[in-house]
Amino acid sequence: MTETYVARARTTIAAGADEIWRTLVDPDARFFLGATITSTYEVGTPIVFEGEFQGKHFRDHGTVEEVDRPRLLRYSHFSPLGGRPDVPESYHHLTFTLDEHDDGTTVTLVQDNAASPEEAEHSSGMYQQMLGALAEAVTG
Repeated sequence: MTETYVARARTTIAAGADEIWRTLVDPDARFFLGATITSTYEVGTPIVFEGEFQGKHFRDHGTVEEVDRPRLLRYSHFSPLGGRPDVPESYHHLTFTLDEHDDGTTVTLVQDNAASPEEAEHSSGMYQQMLGALAEAVTG
């Protein structure tokens, strides 16, 4: 079996988990690299990401795998721009956890199945920026 790596990002947002969840599932929020995200967020349903990244149009897709509102969202994710074939082994799984506390809510994003430590590090940086955009979308 090929070794894979994990990307992680975390931020604390000065808002409650319910408010962050509403933004997380709002297709107009555009925090995910400016993409429109379309899904019903029911387990087993499709999730589609469409937008432009570094001058290239993209249409990524996956399946919602786990939902525990407003604490946990997990879905698979495949990007054709990655150059890998559209087979299960090429999918990442993104897990958002929201942990509400007195100072706000800590949002953690974990992505599995990175092919190398460098890919995991690159993804971690990208996801850290994405969580910053989520925080901005929530708090304005």
